Amino acid sequence: MKDLRPKDFYRLFGYARPYTPALLASVFFMAIVGLSQGLLVKLIPLVLERVLRPNTPDVPAKLLEIPHPHFVIYLNDVVPSFIHNIWTMVAVGIFASFVAKGVCDYLGNYLVNWVGISAIMDLRQEVFDRVLHQDARFFEDHESGRVMSAIMIDIDRIQVSLSTMLADWLRQMFTALFLLLAMISIDWKLSLISLLVFPTVAFLTVRLGKRIRSTTRHAQDMTAGLNQVLQETLTGHQVVKSFGAEDFESKRFRLASQRVKAGNLRYVAHQAIASPVIEIFGAITIILLLSLGRLQVKNAVMDAGTFTAFVLALVMLYEPIKRLTNIHNIFQQGIGAAGEVFRYLDTQPGVIDRPSSVRLARFEKSIRFQNVRFSYPSAPGRMALDGINLEVKAGEIVALVGPSGGGKTTLVNLVPRFYDVTEGGISLDGKDVRDIRLSSLRENISIVAQETFLFNDTVFDNIAYGRPDAKRDEVIAAATAALADEFIKTLPDGYNTHIGERGVRLSGGQRQRLAIARALLKDAPILILDEATSHLDTESERLVQQALTVLMKRRTVLVIAHRLSTIRQANRIVVIEAGRIAESGTHEELIAARGVYRHLHELQHAEPNAVIS
Repeated sequence: MKDLRPKDFYRLFGYARPYTPALLASVFFMAIVGLSQGLLVKLIPLVLERVLRPNTPDVPAKLLEIPHPHFVIYLNDVVPSFIHNIWTMVAVGIFASFVAKGVCDYLGNYLVNWVGISAIMDLRQEVFDRVLHQDARFFEDHESGRVMSAIMIDIDRIQVSLSTMLADWLRQMFTALFLLLAMISIDWKLSLISLLVFPTVAFLTVRLGKRIRSTTRHAQDMTAGLNQVLQETLTGHQVVKSFGAEDFESKRFRLASQRVKAGNLRYVAHQAIASPVIEIFGAITIILLLSLGRLQVKNAVMDAGTFTAFVLALVMLYEPIKRLTNIHNIFQQGIGAAGEVFRYLDTQPGVIDRPSSVRLARFEKSIRFQNVRFSYPSAPGRMALDGINLEVKAGEIVALVGPSGGGKTTLVNLVPRFYDVTEGGISLDGKDVRDIRLSSLRENISIVAQETFLFNDTVFDNIAYGRPDAKRDEVIAAATAALADEFIKTLPDGYNTHIGERGVRLSGGQRQRLAIARALLKDAPILILDEATSHLDTESERLVQQALTVLMKRRTVLVIAHRLSTIRQANRIVVIEAGRIAESGTHEELIAARGVYRHLHELQHAEPNAVIS
């Protein structure tokens, strides 16, 4: 996997830009947290040398001393004049430091998490909207489980980096900074010696970060694969059970889980190396400093309390350094996830509005296919449609029939621009569909497909899906016209009944009638019926056919059907074979022509025991 580019890094943090005031406030509060840690270190010599030795005469107590005469601040200069007792001053300083640290840590942590969560919500919404507006090719090229994994799991990892880890990074960075300043104010030479180890630690951290980013991306890919197996198994549970494939799916899930486990363990192995490396170098540094400090105390260059404070500050400094290393490694997870998320975000839809596109008020004249040729992106050399010329006038019912794979569904999918034609053109009322705004184009089209998709919502909301502002009386009227009102009233909560995922609590005929009611309520002038009754039993088909008869009135209809008995009312029948129009006419004309249509008709009406040559 290629490294994330710097512009992508800034792009990730760009989502926090609208929340800059809160982010700056969190930086300020975290700086106070770090300052409080540094002040506590500076109070240690006072505790050891003055508080625990109360007979020592009072001298001005230094709170913070940087080796420059203009930057010496005395505690007596910054506290009220009534406090002169050294123990009182130390006690007030300790109490104030802890209170400031606690309050500011809470405020800074809350604000930075608020910024991170808000920014990630914006990112997730942007990715979802981009995926939502992709064309059919996108969903053919990308597995749904992997897209879901990117939107949910990968973005969750980014959220950890942008909120939780950012809060900890600010806390540890300022803590390390002010501890370092405290060490420098005590002895800058010893500080320089103690810092010699950090370039090595930084180098190892960067090297480990690159490895971690790679292993993290691999683990995320494995997680996406696991998510895909889970999604397929749950969605196709009936197929799994009907073929007795529970053991097979269990093994498939176990193998995917083992791949996730291996990927995560590789990440843990790389991430865990940083801590022992820092511990080893830290131990070497502390032993070296103790040797030097022992000599300085012995030679009266530094008192024991001051040296103790220095060593304690150094020991305290290693903790934020370790935390910063771990944060860097976890942040690499977020960067690896961001690369995948931005890949989806940067995928441009293939079907979009042209800048000059216009709005189609309401279709009223004709649909015209002019020398339409089309090949799927996955098979660019194979023409699914080859030279289709057809005109469908307003109010006309045109049936499309022919052998499976001939191009019928492909042809009707070009009308609402699920795909764009490869060559030629399709026009509505004389306007090329590519010059019509997608929103207004699809407002004029209703589709009732073979596979009815219903949402895990109420009956009412499923019918009103195309018109969320519809009144209850309108929804009931549409359901009544679709012959659905009668069975809806028998449901536990009537129109407020939740029908389950994909309408699982309804029969096939009931789902189809809800889809017809949805199309009736939308009241689009163009209707596409794609095998709307092919999976139904005789009784359900009869009811659905009656509902379809109501739906087709005063509409321009393109109907695909394998059951030729369902298209007798069509004004014209167009036979499509191998991507071309083989013949066209009424039922009687096509029977008399003794062509493809008659052959299909004879096959469907042949005796069950007849041999078809």
